Amino acid sequence: MEQYELELIAKYGDKDEELKRLWEQHLEYEKQVERLENKPYLTPEDDIELKKIKKLKLAGKTKIQAILEKYRKMEEGQE
Repeated sequence: MEQYELELIAKYGDKDEELKRLWEQHLEYEKQVERLENKPYLTPEDDIELKKIKKLKLAGKTKIQAILEKYRKMEEGQE
């Protein structure tokens, strides 16, 4: 995430429950991906789990981006 996006999350995360939940979930997925990627060897089950987590993480990030776009426009006075 870019710095500006992180600033928006920090600014609006406390006020927007969905944004807060999605962000916390995103951070948890990052930890899970890192844990799996740091393993010296991935079992087939690990590989499936890693792909699933990455898909969930991407879907969540897409939702976060949509929410942040709303706040970006609001701050720029475009709404």
